[in-house]
Amino acid sequence: MQILVVDDDKLVCVSLKKTLSRLGYDVETCQDATRAFDLVEEFRPDIMLLDIYLTVADGLDILKESRERYPDMPVLMITGFSDVKIAVKAMKLGAYDFLLKPIDLDQLRIALEKCVENLKLKRELTKYRELAAERELTREYFGKSKAIQSALDVVERLARTDDTTALIEGESGVGKEVVAKYLHQISGRNDKVFVTINCAAIPKELAESELFGHEKGAFTGAAQKTKAGKFELADGGTILLDEIGELTPDLQVKLLRALQEKAFYRLGGEKEISVDVRVVAATNKSLDEEVRAGRFREDLFYRLNVARVKIPPLRDRREDIPELVYKFVGEFSEKFGKDVEKVEPEAMRLLQAQYWRGNVRELRNAVERAALLLDGDSFDERSFAFLKEGEPEETPSSDEFVLRVPEGGVKIDVALKSLILQTLELTGGNQVRAARLLGLSRSKLRYRMEQLDIEVTKKAR
Repeated sequence: MQILVVDDDKLVCVSLKKTLSRLGYDVETCQDATRAFDLVEEFRPDIMLLDIYLTVADGLDILKESRERYPDMPVLMITGFSDVKIAVKAMKLGAYDFLLKPIDLDQLRIALEKCVENLKLKRELTKYRELAAERELTREYFGKSKAIQSALDVVERLARTDDTTALIEGESGVGKEVVAKYLHQISGRNDKVFVTINCAAIPKELAESELFGHEKGAFTGAAQKTKAGKFELADGGTILLDEIGELTPDLQVKLLRALQEKAFYRLGGEKEISVDVRVVAATNKSLDEEVRAGRFREDLFYRLNVARVKIPPLRDRREDIPELVYKFVGEFSEKFGKDVEKVEPEAMRLLQAQYWRGNVRELRNAVERAALLLDGDSFDERSFAFLKEGEPEETPSSDEFVLRVPEGGVKIDVALKSLILQTLELTGGNQVRAARLLGLSRSKLRYRMEQLDIEVTKKAR
């Protein structure tokens, strides 16, 4: 953090520069008040320390102008005179705090720490607002299939409420975070921030601090500053708790209380902090199963499961693939400076035939890779040849197989399911080998397994 000290007393400037530098700040001083704003332009300080009584200028005039020109730069006023009226006037003009000379080092340090914390909080909020504004979502963005439109119907009904908790379920990569953003953007909270935290991506020992913040000295590594958590940053807006099934039991208890009371304590804190936040939870696990297994609290599950949105996997809405592909083609054509006019039919058929285990995220990555490597103005089947890498040849190891139909007959799905299960048993659950033996690509085998509700865990061999 950079601090500009404006005081016409040379000894004060020297002393403050030495003291603040020891505290880890980058400090510049200005004894000529007429040059204060020139130095602000040159030095770009985060904070200004300003003397009220200056020889050639009025500190209050400089304060007023600095608040007009640099509204995001907090100003701490310092003076050698204990004048209540002047202090009140300075605060009304926008001073962040007021310190008396001789300056008490502890008071100065505390005032600056509060100032820095407030600055960081404002910058975090600005960052989240900018990220939310980067892409305004519409219903058409997600596709036109009945499966996705039914899910969006639920989202839009949910958006009419102010703070109803939502649970978004779906496999990895289906777009749970994007759906949560859409909910936020069409809700009454769309002028506030949208904050995301991935519960699976943060170390368990830091999870509470990430969610609720911590006070200075709350744990090793928290000695230097107080930190606001994601709930505090999301005040007034929406917070997405992604992969919520990964929360530890003790943190589930604290989250439940925060949801019920709309308040929490920072880690190591004694002051209760109240917030107004809509909570959206997302998971690629079945929380019902997690509750039955004793890994997720039943009371928290019921508190989250007020409104439930299930996002279908991409393979269940293949009719959306062409529209999604062209959206991604447009995005990456602009990013890489390409002029792509079309996707050839054979390329689109290839994309629609894929299993897309990673769902929309995997499709987007595939289009990005193809766009990066593209030399012409259209995608053909060769553009996505990498999707076939590692797939087995569609040639069975033997043509000498005779299926004996029982006298009572058999349904084709039953026979096919039995054939696939026997092959998987033969390969110990190895789907690549099973696909090779059946003369299928792995993606086609996975598609058949999905259709026939076959789930196999690979066995150790």
